[in-house]
Amino acid sequence: MSENVRIRTRLIVKLAMTVVIAGALFAGVLLPWVGGTGLVARNSASLLHALPGELTDQAPAGNTTVLAADGSLITKFYKNNRTPVPSNKIAPIMKQALVDIEDSRFYEHNGVDVQGTFRALVANVASGSVREGGSTITQQLVKQTLLQTATSAAERSAAIEQNGVQGVSRKLKEARLALALEEKYSKDEILTRYLNIVYFGEGAYGIEAAAQRYFSVSAAALKLPQAAMLAGLVQSPSGDDPLAHPESAAARRNKVLDRMRSLGHITAKEVAAIAPKPVAVKPGGSPPNGCIDAALGGFFCSYVHDYLIGKLGVTQQQLDTGGLTIKTTLQPALQRSADQGVLNHAPMGDKFAGIVDAVQPGTGNVLAMAANRRYGCTDPDCESVNLNVVPSHGSGSTYKVFTAAAALTEGFGAHYSINAPQPYTSKVYKGYKNGHFGPLVVWNDDPRYKSTYDMTSGLVASSNTYYVGLEDALGSVEKPVRISEAMGMHYDAATQDSADKIIQNQFGAFTLGYNATSPLDLASAYSTIAASGTQCDPRPVTAVLDQNGQPLTDAKGKVIDTGVHCKQNAISPKVANTLANMMVGVVSPAGTGRKAIIPGHAIGGKTGTTQDNQTAAFVGITPQYAVSVMYFAPLGHLNVGGVGGGVPASMFHDTMAPVLGAQPNHPFPPADPATVEGTRGRGYVAAPPPAPPTTTATPGTPTTPTPPGPNGTPPVATPPAAPTTAGGRPGRPPRHGGGRGR
Repeated sequence: MSENVRIRTRLIVKLAMTVVIAGALFAGVLLPWVGGTGLVARNSASLLHALPGELTDQAPAGNTTVLAADGSLITKFYKNNRTPVPSNKIAPIMKQALVDIEDSRFYEHNGVDVQGTFRALVANVASGSVREGGSTITQQLVKQTLLQTATSAAERSAAIEQNGVQGVSRKLKEARLALALEEKYSKDEILTRYLNIVYFGEGAYGIEAAAQRYFSVSAAALKLPQAAMLAGLVQSPSGDDPLAHPESAAARRNKVLDRMRSLGHITAKEVAAIAPKPVAVKPGGSPPNGCIDAALGGFFCSYVHDYLIGKLGVTQQQLDTGGLTIKTTLQPALQRSADQGVLNHAPMGDKFAGIVDAVQPGTGNVLAMAANRRYGCTDPDCESVNLNVVPSHGSGSTYKVFTAAAALTEGFGAHYSINAPQPYTSKVYKGYKNGHFGPLVVWNDDPRYKSTYDMTSGLVASSNTYYVGLEDALGSVEKPVRISEAMGMHYDAATQDSADKIIQNQFGAFTLGYNATSPLDLASAYSTIAASGTQCDPRPVTAVLDQNGQPLTDAKGKVIDTGVHCKQNAISPKVANTLANMMVGVVSPAGTGRKAIIPGHAIGGKTGTTQDNQTAAFVGITPQYAVSVMYFAPLGHLNVGGVGGGVPASMFHDTMAPVLGAQPNHPFPPADPATVEGTRGRGYVAAPPPAPPTTTATPGTPTTPTPPGPNGTPPVATPPAAPTTAGGRPGRPPRHGGGRGR
């Protein structure tokens, strides 16, 4: 059989099939609705009932937008890049160009154009290829909606099926729904919705995205040459792509121009002025998509994403296709300051990660999340794990604040004295030595520490021996652990010892901060102190709005809860205010956090350094801010070369100096005199004379003395922070020797 015969045979088969389809259209669709000279859609409500919700909405959903607290854009989430616009935001010439080339009888038919279908049929059979489409714009709107809202491969296949009975069935469905749509919506509404949903290539769905992608203008600003080119793209977005195939795009544009001229909508002079010229494009970039493209706060964006799905119950499908508006708590000025504050001391992609989290006391609003990493990419300076949230390393003596809060609550006054010389052997708690449990023995990191401190001076100097002695005085680690939970700490990650395990095993090194810690938890818990004892759950989202700007509801019709969730008196306001004033001494010339000092502002704080300097940390608070800083090697356990009062305190300073410098000082409420005095007396000898060391661990290397601390404390060498778990293995308290404190 010759090639010509084969072609003729295929054409005959195609013609026969088309006749069958046409007959089916008449029998199954048109005849029941024929009335006089027009077509009347009967029972259109029942037809519309079968549509997905997107087709009965006024406009398709666009990209989900994530906004900072000041309304600036953080990023977008979308599966298909689309920005729906109303009719008056689309250039009239664009509408005319599309109607002329796609459905010139659009304003005459009722959704199914019998005359146009047969005209296209004859033209296509005569040419041996598809030259004209038989579907109306209304039918194409139905098809595109069903296709783009399909949630399975089967639904997508059914939306584009061309052959056999299934193809006929699809055509029938499209025709029926087109008739029903024409009964419900005006022609302009249908055309606008089609222009907002159709694919124009280069990832651009809808006319606004296409205008921005190819010409860097809005849909309202399109001119005749641009409109003709875009109208021509609908049939073959890839084949006539002006960026990849400019000659094909020009040829197709000229066909659109000829069609518009033949219909009397433009003049021959206009065609002659445009047709000889190549397409003139000015490509614009696609909008950001996902947290990897976030303009600011990539790790904050990641936290928002996980919070929306895990906490608020928003689905990924809703984010990708729902056109939501997400309003967040991110403060751009603070975020930029935190970013720079970290980079001042740890370059982007450095082996040591600098992590800063900022929370607003009294609301829980997460204000900033900074790191010397880029979120989600694959370059060496990138990180996909959100170190701002995930507990991976201990935070050292920052946990002494929890022991102090528990002791103040139990009646131990702010000046409660303990004689705890180093090495100090606990009478209550155990620790590991050479793989075996034994009495917990701790040192300070400098031999010049005094044997006796009170609760305030011990906090300022970050004395390990004092605070393990204070745990001894409490009799159990349960109170510090439980009060830390009440303040906002969590111990439920796979990398952590659980609270119950710490209590059951009486891990006295809890106060030395050995347990893996979430930087966000740390900022949140300290914000409870700054808020006079009011604990608020961290929240990054203030509102989730649907595509119509209304609060999003769940499957039961209930508005998604994005409100503030706080508990007053999580710890006593008297205890919180007293502790805050004690912590001010840490951020003073005599304290371990002196590098965090911002002149003219009262700042409470606490430093922390884990054993072998594997983590350095600092947390600073004012009544308006709680900011945690952690500095560690994400991969492995490396010595960071300093303590919490060094790089972390400096990062805090560089982050907050520009912010606080523009604000008046806000002092903490005064300490409660009764809490300062306490009910347990002013002194307690926690241990007999020191026993010889029971471990091979040695004290830290002495450092340059600093000015005397309050209450007669000795020169404060960089005090020690907490040990890590033995050998870096989770689930164990630190080995004997305690570790550093500062």
